[in-house]
Amino acid sequence: MYLNVAEIESAITSLHGMYPEATEIITPPHTTHEGRTTRLLRVGARQADEVPGILLLGGMHAREWVPPDALISLAADLLEAHGSATGLGYGSSSFTAAQVSHVVENLNLFVLPCVNPDGRAWSQTTSAMWRKNRRPAPAGSTGPSCVGVDLNRNFDFLWDHTTKFAPDADVHTSDHPCDPQVYRGPAAASEPETRNVVWTLDSHPRIRWMVDVHSAVPVILHNWGSDQNQSTTPTDNFRNPDLDAVRGRPNDGIGEFMPETDLKIAVELAERMNNAVRAVRQVDYGVEAAYGLYATSGTSDDYAYSRHVTNPATTKVFGYTIECGEAFQPVFSEAEEVMREVSAALLALALSAPEVTDGLEERADAGGARPAGPDRVAR
Repeated sequence: MYLNVAEIESAITSLHGMYPEATEIITPPHTTHEGRTTRLLRVGARQADEVPGILLLGGMHAREWVPPDALISLAADLLEAHGSATGLGYGSSSFTAAQVSHVVENLNLFVLPCVNPDGRAWSQTTSAMWRKNRRPAPAGSTGPSCVGVDLNRNFDFLWDHTTKFAPDADVHTSDHPCDPQVYRGPAAASEPETRNVVWTLDSHPRIRWMVDVHSAVPVILHNWGSDQNQSTTPTDNFRNPDLDAVRGRPNDGIGEFMPETDLKIAVELAERMNNAVRAVRQVDYGVEAAYGLYATSGTSDDYAYSRHVTNPATTKVFGYTIECGEAFQPVFSEAEEVMREVSAALLALALSAPEVTDGLEERADAGGARPAGPDRVAR
């Protein structure tokens, strides 16, 4: 059975109690609209500021029940295997005891399994297809759809899509409070749940990669989601107001800038995650830039990567979204298989991320970067 909100929090407490030397409970400062406190479980034998970190998010959209369970399952598997000095296997995707030890002792996984606990509770008890959080409806608005904000349209990245995109860009967000799915909120980062993710990144500058686990397509997405990627014109970027009237249109010769080396890193790590997924039970999620799914604004993955562009003093964070499985609430036997796919992908990322990122960045610094790979790989 799927975990409810209380069981997710209980699992965090239990895992820390069982493995105190390899975990830490971190409590972000912002309570939800219904007064709930969400917590992170840091998995790693070193201190938070000692080694690089990966932020893992789940449950941002309430009706997507698999991701929170997947992240709890991964944490439990990793801690148990490390504690018993054994490996892990998910189908044909296998990880040795030495690899498990390497992850736990040389990396930190910041696991925030349920970003949106109010929404999850509502979805699991009242309205299964509820997507948003539970922000109260604005004054004068009536009807159940006027409650809530889509948290994955609330981050401070091109949030005001009505002014930042071309009118015909078909950005999948809305400025209407009663939109039942993709209302962006009254302001960027207006929601406590959004601010908890921002706080985590601000407070832990060793985080260099972030994965937001969603369902269901399936696909593994890398930056950018606002426009097609390009690596030739640095001035064509989200900070350029001259693009506000044209941003987001496909195949117009204007795209969101990503340095060649960064694009190579983004694609390489996404492909390694997909290879690990495929090995579980031969399901190919595929890899593409997030824009290939549809144009978006205010998303967590683009916000994470954009931070170092907006403020060079912040850490560069490569952002990913895993859209796992083919249903929001599959029967639990299928959910368990999807959780295995997610676990394999995230362990593959943990093993590959420092090596791939540092290696390609060092080659670029030495003037030896290879040409960037394509920003979209056929599924």
